[in-house]
Formats: sequence, C-alpha cells, structure tokens
Amino acid sequence: MLPEIRRHALFAFRALRTEAKEEAVAEAIANAFVAYNRLIEQGKGSKIYPSVLTRYAVAQIRSGRKVGTSLNSNCVLSEAARQNYGLHVDRLDYCAKCGEWFDFVVEDRRTPVPDQAAFRCDFPGWLDTLSPQKRQIAEKLAVGDTTSEIAQESKVSPGRISQIRRELENSWQEFHGELEDCSQATSAATGQ
Repeated sequence: MLPEIRRHALFAFRALRTEAKEEAVAEAIANAFVAYNRLIEQGKGSKIYPSVLTRYAVAQIRSGRKVGTSLNSNCVLSEAARQNYGLHVDRLDYCAKCGEWFDFVVEDRRTPVPDQAAFRCDFPGWLDTLSPQKRQIAEKLAVGDTTSEIAQESKVSPGRISQIRRELENSWQEFHGELEDCSQATSAATGQ
C-alpha cells in the first residue's frame, strides 16, 4: 500500500515547492498509517483502500491537522489559523517582492516606533547609495557578523573592515544630514 499512498500524496501536493511537498507527503503517510492502525483495531481490515486512506490524510493535512499534535487555531503559526483567518507568515529579513536582503529592526521597548519606521524607509535607500562591496559589508555588519568573519569573506584585512565601518557611519550620518549639522555646530563653537 505504501507506494500507492505515496503516489497519491505526491499527486495531491504537486503544486507545493519541493521542501513543503516532501513534508506534506511524509505527513500524509504518517496520517494514513495512523488511520490504517485504527481501522485494523476496529476489525475493518477488509475495508482498507490506499486511495481512500490518502484522500482522508490529504484532507486532514489541508485542514491543518497533523499526527501527534493538537489543533490550535489560536496560534498564528498554525496552518488552521492561516486557513481560517487568511493569515500569511513571512520572514522579516527578506523582501520577496524585490528579491533582495531587507533589513529589519527587532521590536523592543527601547526603540520608539517612529524611529523604527523611519529606519525601515531610510536604510534601503542608503544602501542603494553604496558601492556593491560596501553594501555587502554594511549588510553583514547590520546582522551582527564580526569584523574577522567579514574580513575573511571579503578577502580584506580586519583593519580595512574597521575603516569601512567608520566610512559607513559617516556616510549614514551624511545621508541624514547629521554630519553637516555636527560640523556646523563644531564651527560655531570654535568660532570658525
């Protein structure tokens, strides 16, 4: 029965991407196995057909029910909640529309929401002003990679990465006009 169940499940989930399809087929096989055991325990072994078992398993999976887990439609990550409420969960650090890396600010109590929103708007624009090498380094620094890791990947010295970090800081401040404000304030304070 197993090859036929697998074939039916592969056909039922043919529209899914490879990894999701493999997961759904494995879940369908597990679900069919549980249903098979239940029918055997009830003495209905003569009424077991692979196509019916698979159809039932596929329906269970599409409704969000999985073997060994309870159905929790209150959890936004559950398949049932996604289907019932039309929810869609995406990664925060990836922009599917543009296909490029997209920075995110982890929500915390220290950063005000307007600052988070401004950063989300300004940071991609600032990245676009950088050379490809500096952009790559800025992105790696933003996600927390160390100077030595970035130096090794970029094939430059750690000292050069530190210099680029300072250049990026100045570029960011200049992008916001803060560098000019600082130089004007320093000139006014020194009387020049």
